[in-house]
Amino acid sequence: MNLPYTGGCACGAIRYHISDEPIFMNDCQCKDCQKMSGTGHGSYLTFPSRTQVKLEGEATHFDRIGDSGNTKTNSFCPKCGSPVYMTFAGMPKLFTIHATSLDDPGRYKPQAVTYSLRGFPWDHLDPALPKFETMPKT
Repeated sequence: MNLPYTGGCACGAIRYHISDEPIFMNDCQCKDCQKMSGTGHGSYLTFPSRTQVKLEGEATHFDRIGDSGNTKTNSFCPKCGSPVYMTFAGMPKLFTIHATSLDDPGRYKPQAVTYSLRGFPWDHLDPALPKFETMPKT
């Protein structure tokens, strides 16, 4: 049996427990992720089903329209402001967490860089990772 993925916000008001394995782990350099992280990219783990996610605490949500034209909902702690997870209107079953929200961020193993077209020269990511100018097609 695999260990669950657990984590939450910086102050502990929001917690999650995910009893599934991620289907994708990526560093995203889109403008939204840059602004949300305050750095050159965001790092994420995406899981195939919200049904395998247990959430505790109440998040605050805001919607953005991504480069794809789809709505993504960003969820963060109203107390400490930490970004914790995202969901996507165009892919309603998926559940995405911020890698640094993990209790053990060492479990994050990036597989690709997305939206490299928007990357900054000073944002040095693993050169061995495949890079996609936008989001790869499934």
